[in-house]
Amino acid sequence: MLHWIVAPIVLPALVAPIIALAMRHDLVLQRVFSLASTSALVLIAAALFQAAATGAVESYEIGSWPAPFGIVLVLDRLSALMVTLTAVLALVVLAYAVASGWDARGRHFHALYQFQLMGLFGAMLTGDIFNLFVFFEILLIASYGLMIHGGGRMRLRGGVQYVVFNLAGSTLFLFALGTIYGVMGTLNMADMAVRAAELPPGDSGLLRVAAALLLLVFVLKGAVLPLHFWLPNTYALAPAPVAALFAVMTKVGAYSVIRVYTLVFHPELEATGTMIADILIPAALLTLAVGMIGVLAGGTLARVVAFAAIGSMGTLFLAIGAFTPQATAAAVYYLVHSTLAAAALFLIVDQIRARLGSSALVAQPPMASGGLVAALFFGAAIAMAGMPPLSGFVGKLLVMDALRAHPLWIWIWATILITSLISVVGFARAGSTLFWMAHDAGTPMPPPDAEARVNRIEDQVHPGAALASIGAMLGLIVALTVLAGPMMRQAEATAAQLHDRQAYIEAVLGPAPTANPNPQAADEER
Repeated sequence: MLHWIVAPIVLPALVAPIIALAMRHDLVLQRVFSLASTSALVLIAAALFQAAATGAVESYEIGSWPAPFGIVLVLDRLSALMVTLTAVLALVVLAYAVASGWDARGRHFHALYQFQLMGLFGAMLTGDIFNLFVFFEILLIASYGLMIHGGGRMRLRGGVQYVVFNLAGSTLFLFALGTIYGVMGTLNMADMAVRAAELPPGDSGLLRVAAALLLLVFVLKGAVLPLHFWLPNTYALAPAPVAALFAVMTKVGAYSVIRVYTLVFHPELEATGTMIADILIPAALLTLAVGMIGVLAGGTLARVVAFAAIGSMGTLFLAIGAFTPQATAAAVYYLVHSTLAAAALFLIVDQIRARLGSSALVAQPPMASGGLVAALFFGAAIAMAGMPPLSGFVGKLLVMDALRAHPLWIWIWATILITSLISVVGFARAGSTLFWMAHDAGTPMPPPDAEARVNRIEDQVHPGAALASIGAMLGLIVALTVLAGPMMRQAEATAAQLHDRQAYIEAVLGPAPTANPNPQAADEER
């Protein structure tokens, strides 16, 4: 199984240029290869998940160069779970893109999609923080092309904003890497964990600067207030399959915080202490509040869903920011749930746009298959808002229970409960406006969606298959609810492994040397 760790990175890296160079004029062949590659990635991810379920941490040394000098990939429970979640999401979203015809609305969709997967998988598997930066750039470059897929003035404007924000994040990332290397002399995360504990007190100031810079980068990717401004327009204007895949991209920022701040800059580290937690919890509370208030004032369903995604990141970072095993386990469960719920909602928005030409929250004529689309919407909205009985309710309960001993627990509980009510009101109002307040067929339609060029229902290749893809996403949410017990046991085991830093360090660097119990024998040997 060791050599399969690199497969999720290598496979899309090989398939993407083949599609771009050899199949650029044959859309059918592009679809076949892209679907086959993504299906294979699901099987590989499942095998890696099964291997990681034993509790062993495995490292793969590229070119047989040992850590910390060579490039290392690391497979543990968290990285295996993230790879599996991304692969399953990517397959469902790709099936939707093919069925709805979105992949035919611009060039190189499938090649960019595979490069995006390469960057996502690389970021989740790397054991080196510089290569985390490299894979961030790969996935961002691919996402730039996917963001403007299909064209349109508004989409291009949103793409420019997205590029500017992420270039600023990349610049900060480089500053943080330079500071870390200057202080520690290494960028291997396991080696950083060892050296951070051994640094002299005189270097603690620079270490805190590096930790703060990295946090800024990761929360920018995760759309935490006040660095969330790029997300509403980006998600509302992007093509639906791209926005659905982007639902896991913000989770890469959350994954990076979990990885780096449980391994290197953990609360027990004297140089940083609880600095990160003290920053992250208040920021997450504000993110949750602003995100869910935005659900009430979105104006269009696309922006409502985008603000709901921001709010869900606030809930996720509340759990992450506690940095306790119980809270980390709750964060892992909620991460999976929020990714699936946001992706499902963005695909449903596309179906509404395809039928009405707009997702504006004004009374519009009845839509084709309105009952089915309404049922899918309310199912996904219940999950996102955190109402029982779906996984959003379970996830929020887990987060609240994990944080009941936190000094700010009253504020945390109050914010989660009040914003849940606000999101229920916001989604109920949006749904009733679009589905229950429909006028008769003679009512003039509002102007075409100013958000972006839409994909009309008559242009879709297989509308039934597109709806089936959304149904599959909701099926995953139901499965996450029904299997909440086994999933939480997996999440608890993942959290325990994350907080056992020594297991990760020894898997990458090898066992720590032990003192020779017989010094005289050692002298004779020398």
